[in-house]
Amino acid sequence: MSRLSLEQVKLYLGKVPGWKLVEDRMALSRTYNCRDFATAIGFVNRVAELLEPDSQHVEIHLNGGMVTFTLATREAKGLTGKDFALAQTISKVS
Repeated sequence: MSRLSLEQVKLYLGKVPGWKLVEDRMALSRTYNCRDFATAIGFVNRVAELLEPDSQHVEIHLNGGMVTFTLATREAKGLTGKDFALAQTISKVS
């Protein structure tokens, strides 16, 4: 899958509400605030089940009840359509 241009990325951002562009990394990021650590772990586990085949695209940061997902395609050194599809999948779990 080919890397999206910055213009394409900005256009596609409208399809993934709540996600933001991390321009210096050319990645998508979103933080979810869960009620507590156990709830955050459960959320991460539900997402992990869905994303297992695509796990190389997902970086997960867990801090107490906050979970941040960062998406990028390493091989493309940026964002592809696959990253936006993964963002939509994660958003459906929340």
